[in-house]
Amino acid sequence: MRIEEDKKLSFKDVLIRPKRSILRSRSQVELVRQFIFKHSRMIWSGIPIIAANMDTVGTFSMAKVLAKYKILTAIHKYYTITQWKNFVDSVPSHLLHYVMVSTGTSDSDLKKIKNILELSNELKYICIDVANGYSEHFVSFVKKSRDSFPNITICAGNVVTGEMVEELILSGADIIKVGIGPGSVCTTRKKTGIGYPQLSAVIECSDAAHGLGGRIISDGGCIVPGDLSKSFGGGADFVMLGGMLAGHKESEGEIIEEHGKKFIIFYGMSSKLAMNKYIGNIAKYRTTEGKIVKLPFRGEVSITINDILGGLRSACTYVGAEHLKELTKRTTFVLVSEQENCIFNHNDFIT
Repeated sequence: MRIEEDKKLSFKDVLIRPKRSILRSRSQVELVRQFIFKHSRMIWSGIPIIAANMDTVGTFSMAKVLAKYKILTAIHKYYTITQWKNFVDSVPSHLLHYVMVSTGTSDSDLKKIKNILELSNELKYICIDVANGYSEHFVSFVKKSRDSFPNITICAGNVVTGEMVEELILSGADIIKVGIGPGSVCTTRKKTGIGYPQLSAVIECSDAAHGLGGRIISDGGCIVPGDLSKSFGGGADFVMLGGMLAGHKESEGEIIEEHGKKFIIFYGMSSKLAMNKYIGNIAKYRTTEGKIVKLPFRGEVSITINDILGGLRSACTYVGAEHLKELTKRTTFVLVSEQENCIFNHNDFIT
């Protein structure tokens, strides 16, 4: 047993210090970034935000809207091949540049993803997604995937430490998904005691990845648009959003009405509801690690996206970053004991 005594940070622990700027307007800020990925050598250009591969977030409907903003959607892994075919046939090919195909790590998963990728040459990104990215089986699957898809960009996760980021990149992954336990409907930290404060994980993992020419995704922990600014400021190349994009028309979740108000059920993919839905039961050797919540129906996701992008542009103007890629170099974090004046609570707001 050992103890790391240096302070580890979450988004709530810091603010970004403003700096002198020559920017006159938020409209001058460019949020589009371009990456060349280490192994696939593919070039991607867009706004580096990703809708999480949860079944009420990473949907085909979500992808159709977010692609218009040049934002990625990691499509959840529970669609059938037939559903994928119908989707691919129904959208313009350029939209598929903003789609990631999610997969687990079984032999059947590998076969399924091969079949999906064969539907279109424009499908170029896969997301190998497991809760625990520290197993040898996971590393082996990343290597096998790189051998099977030499020209495909591979995202793999989740991990929270630099040494595992390095191992996954050296095993063939282009992008590493960083985050264990920070998600709004994740209970891993409570059930297992495992985790790592998200901002520190991003800072440390981005340093490890960039040293090898890889990229990282900050996955989880964002509650408000300012948390995305902190993620990018801490070195994240992409930010993945779950709860912030849940509860919308494009979520494809069941809408229920109570007392004249509309709600959508949102849940973690390791929750009792998700496991019963997709596996049929909860194995005796495991526990649930996800919440099930009822969200007020939030309408079209475009309203939320515009709010998020507006917050990012504003953050860049506060520190003089004309391009999003400059935000990291212009970020100085200050430790704080509070984020905002909370004299009025949410119930006092006029919406």
